[in-house]
Amino acid sequence: MLQQKADTNLEAKLDRNQYSEEQLIEIRVPLNMPYQTGYNEFERVDGEVIVDGVHYKYVKRKIEDGQLVLKCIPNETKQRILNARDEFFKLVNDLENGAKKSSPQTSIAKNIIGDYLPMIQTTLTVQFTTSENNWFLQNSGTPTAIWHSTPEQPPNA
Repeated sequence: MLQQKADTNLEAKLDRNQYSEEQLIEIRVPLNMPYQTGYNEFERVDGEVIVDGVHYKYVKRKIEDGQLVLKCIPNETKQRILNARDEFFKLVNDLENGAKKSSPQTSIAKNIIGDYLPMIQTTLTVQFTTSENNWFLQNSGTPTAIWHSTPEQPPNA
């Protein structure tokens, strides 16, 4: 939503020629088309490209000497929005501090249904940290065969 608004605002500024020529970078792309007609004047064009992680918005283009010449402007607002999104993602998922935790963890593993379905390997793993009350429940069961019904009643315990 914010990216769309930033793109719309930038395109409106570009349409009104509210930019400096010094801000523009030039990209040349060779065209391998015979009998290509060249254009002496730039024309307004919409689009974007990412170069080395930086978002650029096309401003204008022309064809000159068998090359497509694109003038682009850095989309700084979009770059800031994407950087903020990435930082928020890191904070929410605690990616930076994940390796710094040194709390003792306990692992408990048990074969749950081993008596009744010997063809299926199911492992339940529970990890918890006592100081922070974080619980992780993981079922890493992968059936090694197709489910079969039990041919008879199991014995009474």
